[in-house]
Amino acid sequence: MFKALKEKLFSARKKLEKTIEETAPEPSNTPEPVSKALPHSEPVPEKSPALEPEKKTPVGFTEKIVSFVRDREFIISEKDISDILDELEMGLLESDVAFSVTEEILSRIKKDLSGSKRKIGTSVDSIVKNALADALLGVLGEGVDICAFIREHERPVKILFTGVNGTGKTTSIAKVTRFLQNNGFSVVLGAGDTFRAGAIEQIDVHGERLGVKVIQHQEGSDPTAVLFDTVEYARAHKIDVVLGDTAGRFHNRANLMNQLAKIRRVIKPDLIVYVDEAVAGNDAVIRAEEFSKSVGMDAIMLTKVDMDPKGGAAISIAHAVGKPLLFIGTGQGYDDVRAFNPRLVVEDLLGDT
Repeated sequence: MFKALKEKLFSARKKLEKTIEETAPEPSNTPEPVSKALPHSEPVPEKSPALEPEKKTPVGFTEKIVSFVRDREFIISEKDISDILDELEMGLLESDVAFSVTEEILSRIKKDLSGSKRKIGTSVDSIVKNALADALLGVLGEGVDICAFIREHERPVKILFTGVNGTGKTTSIAKVTRFLQNNGFSVVLGAGDTFRAGAIEQIDVHGERLGVKVIQHQEGSDPTAVLFDTVEYARAHKIDVVLGDTAGRFHNRANLMNQLAKIRRVIKPDLIVYVDEAVAGNDAVIRAEEFSKSVGMDAIMLTKVDMDPKGGAAISIAHAVGKPLLFIGTGQGYDDVRAFNPRLVVEDLLGDT
């Protein structure tokens, strides 16, 4: 995944390493002049014929000199790395990383590297890799442990899925169902998308394949009533999690937005998860920002991540909206879903290509 973004980061990383290596003074093991290298040491006596037979180098003297030189510090200036950061900026933008997120990443790298003191002999690879990792983790956030979240909340935990039609929302609900089943939770599905033709049938098929109950009403019925009945069923049957589907909504469709507001008011979901597709790139980020302002959300799920070679949306969307990325869809099967782990993603992005 994220092939293009990974290549851009790898290229920038190697160039930054080379620049820092060229900036640092070469370590030296030449102990001359001793008075400058070790200002508080005793002066070295002049050679004397009388002392010549007994002259011995103190144990560890040379090693101390070399250690001192290697421990000297040098400063990485902003000028040293500016060209490479400009190149990285273009690479991030070309990989569909949102402009605001790109600026944040560069700002963090610049703050970490430029003007900082580094010891000669320090691993340059670790300096650069750590700076990039910290910057990426800074924009990705910590993520959410969904299993821990469910265990810590009163049952049933109510999770509502929202988003634009065509992005794989209903299929994503089925994938999350399988994920929760694999982690020992019982699930009931609510067919709250009563507006789209075929939506109820689609989620019903998923429920049958996964062996879970689907609560449904007739097409065109009130989705709030459907989801209310789903929650009541879960309570009566001591089911752990309610996953509720909703109609696809655009930020400018006031009637649908009002309907979602009603669902929130009546059902009081524990989590509202916004679903969009990674292949939409910056459009997904823009839609998520608009949706967040209009309706609100608690977390994000990105579908079709396996089909997105750039990777910019996955890096951008959580930071742009200020909400965690909860799941990513990585294929067509029910098991092709991952709980989003920022640290694992960063390790993958900064691995060798």
